[in-house]
Amino acid sequence: MATSSSSAPSERVYRSCDVSTSVTIDVSGLHGRFAASEGEKKEVLVGVRILSSSATNSNSNNQENFTELTTSTSTRTSLYQNGCAIFQETIGFPMKVNDLPSDSVLELSLVDCNHHNQKSRTQPRIGEKQPNRGAGGGTRTRNKNNERDLSVIGYARIRLFDEATGKLVQGQKRLPLQLSSSSSSSPSSSSRTSELFNAGGETNTNISSSPQEESTTEKELIVFTEELERFEEMLSKYERGEVPHVSWLDKMTFSRIQEMRKARLEELEEMSCYVELHVEFPTYALPIIFSEEVVSDSVNKSRKKNWESLVWLIDEEIAIETQNPSEIMHYELTRSHGREVVDKDLKPNAGEKARLAIAMSSPITRKMDMDTQNLLWKFRYSLSSDPRALTKFLKSVDWNDKDETKAAIGLMHQWTPIGPAAALELLTPHFKNIDVRSYAVGVLSRAEDDEILVYLLQLVQALRYEPSDDSVLSRFLISRALKNEVLASFLYWFLVVGFENPSFERRAMATHQMFEQACHDLGPKGTQQWIALKRQGVLIERLTSITVDILNLRGARKVERLRAILNGQGIGTELTYFTHNIPHLLDPLISLTGINSEESFVFKSALSPLKLAFRDINDETQNVIFKRGDDCRQDQLCVQLIQLIDKLWKRENLDLRLTTYRVLATSTEIGLIEFVKSSAIADILKEHDSLRAYIAIHNPDPKGPGGCTMQSMQNFVKSCAGYSVITYLLGVGDRHLDNLMLTKDGKLFHIDFGYMMGRDPKISPPSIKISKEMVDCLGEFMDDYKRYCVEAYNLLRKPHCVTLILNLFELMADSDLPDLRGDAGAKLEAKFAIDLDDEAAGTHFIQEIQRSMNALFDPLFERIHAVAQRMR
Repeated sequence: MATSSSSAPSERVYRSCDVSTSVTIDVSGLHGRFAASEGEKKEVLVGVRILSSSATNSNSNNQENFTELTTSTSTRTSLYQNGCAIFQETIGFPMKVNDLPSDSVLELSLVDCNHHNQKSRTQPRIGEKQPNRGAGGGTRTRNKNNERDLSVIGYARIRLFDEATGKLVQGQKRLPLQLSSSSSSSPSSSSRTSELFNAGGETNTNISSSPQEESTTEKELIVFTEELERFEEMLSKYERGEVPHVSWLDKMTFSRIQEMRKARLEELEEMSCYVELHVEFPTYALPIIFSEEVVSDSVNKSRKKNWESLVWLIDEEIAIETQNPSEIMHYELTRSHGREVVDKDLKPNAGEKARLAIAMSSPITRKMDMDTQNLLWKFRYSLSSDPRALTKFLKSVDWNDKDETKAAIGLMHQWTPIGPAAALELLTPHFKNIDVRSYAVGVLSRAEDDEILVYLLQLVQALRYEPSDDSVLSRFLISRALKNEVLASFLYWFLVVGFENPSFERRAMATHQMFEQACHDLGPKGTQQWIALKRQGVLIERLTSITVDILNLRGARKVERLRAILNGQGIGTELTYFTHNIPHLLDPLISLTGINSEESFVFKSALSPLKLAFRDINDETQNVIFKRGDDCRQDQLCVQLIQLIDKLWKRENLDLRLTTYRVLATSTEIGLIEFVKSSAIADILKEHDSLRAYIAIHNPDPKGPGGCTMQSMQNFVKSCAGYSVITYLLGVGDRHLDNLMLTKDGKLFHIDFGYMMGRDPKISPPSIKISKEMVDCLGEFMDDYKRYCVEAYNLLRKPHCVTLILNLFELMADSDLPDLRGDAGAKLEAKFAIDLDDEAAGTHFIQEIQRSMNALFDPLFERIHAVAQRMR
């Protein structure tokens, strides 16, 4: 990160030389009319490439010379009619931002696929000499049967770095096309006089052009466009957090922007001889300023000196991403031939079966090479009876080829059906085809509500990958929520939390509004359901006010103040007995009638969480912890996965006595946690000599092991094994004796999951938390503990379990949880050690246990943590 010198001195920016993300562009659509005729139709595509420009003077006229940096890439064809063509396609280039020179120019050419023009035969034909690349940058070639003469009918160019500020272009842009006459030369020529747009979107007046006279309507449209672009620039700053959020004003502004967009599109579609291409560049957290990396002379000399001593190693997995272009062409030609020759009875030989078996067992985090993709396509009919092969087959499809897409969709519906766990993968961002995503929703629609509830957190996140707000997935979730009040409550809160994620906010708000409208459309019953959900929100607001009120008080005064408020003094007049019953946020089937003040208290912690004793309609107590100032979303995810893993084990008749409880985040700093009667191991050891002594007091048996009942010791051994496996797989960090809990019947469980996927504030933390006190308590049951660990670990390593857990993680990848960024999925996959057989995996896990028991720094940090706790 740096400070911009070309703009305000205090502006924080990224340097382009430090940004290693790939260059991409979203081509949204084409708007406007080429002529005044109403029924104009044509099949069009957009060709895109990156150029390098340099100005030359010829006869006192400035002219741009362009050098090609990338080969031409194109979108799929789209039908232009009624003044509009929709592409909605992401184009990727084989360049990164730090590779771009300062004079980079993006050229977009509009191509008429139906125009047959003998004079244009000298122009390059898309799909002939210039390879067509898909969104991922892979070379694509067209089937000869689909090959046609293509004519460039318009183009636009935009600088990727603004000439004045050096800033990289970001966000949505509307580029007026320079329309070509039949005698115009191709924009593929190396030098051309044209309109060149700056990164900011304005025309560069230093470039010579021959604009036509603008009509009054066009001038008005330009003014309107400038106002809309100013709004959208502010919207980009809002999403980056540069503009403060004001809830009521934000909603009005979003609504105004939508109205302006709609009005502008309607205006464009009525105009003639004016066409715009709508594109969107990636948006970053900060502006990116062009900067070249400065390498000192000493570094250069060192590089030259050591160059010849370098040893080159070839990583075969990485080589998948950088295959030889001739090999890529060979694979594409093989695929092209395979489309024409269809043998439904074709069977793989022994070698091909082995390669396909490897592909079937590969997790979603591993990419398939093109050879494997072609193999899957070649034997697609023989594989269609294997449900495991469907997602792999769909990954092998060239979605830019219409014929192949049509064939794949048809075969997908004939394939042996997959289950809901596998269908989750089809909702990840890797699958953009609407038919595929609709198929996945169809599979999920056959699942029971209880199973949908297990996946609901991830299904809500999957909404961000849908092509529109009103999608098949959003309608499915809403329809199921209308029939099940538990699903309705959790869907409501998962969407509310989504309001605070800039990349998901608009989609979450749109789905929330659709949900509200659907409730009202259902009639009185639906309206009452929505009112009940709003009452939950009012309750959260009042509890938040209480935490603010008592925050600055000390010791017993906090509890006194809490109970006084709950008894009707101040802001809590309606909390002892609610005016209307409110569904329990953690278990909506339970109706709450009020809060028992005498059983409520404040925990001794810096954030002063509340322990609230809610009263239900049966006059039973529902204890809940209310936390403000702490992000509970990661705890919510971990607890969800623990509940899921517990179910997977129990399906295999393995009950490891896990203590599952509920967590619900209602914002990024407010959450509710189900209260479980238990004690921290640190507190137990202050009053008892050992954990076994504590268990013996509550579960006495003079003839049992250490004076304990056998049942209580089995609870301890099995729960230790279960949580050892879970915390190892999830990489749970910051483990100490204050967040290891023990119930009176001997069940151990973990709380506070603020660190996961290997992140830990400690130095060299053990991969499994097993303290000396836990080892002492296990005693003669240590072999049983290890046996349960190995059995539990190998059960989770089964392909269907690995697939389900990795799919859930993949759907959470773009959430803003701190420990799910980057390569979290790859880290999780590595923990499963899927390349080992069960025996080797068991040996591996026992070695991890032994290393953790012998950890050097863990006892030291435990003592440091204990001292810190006493000083609070």
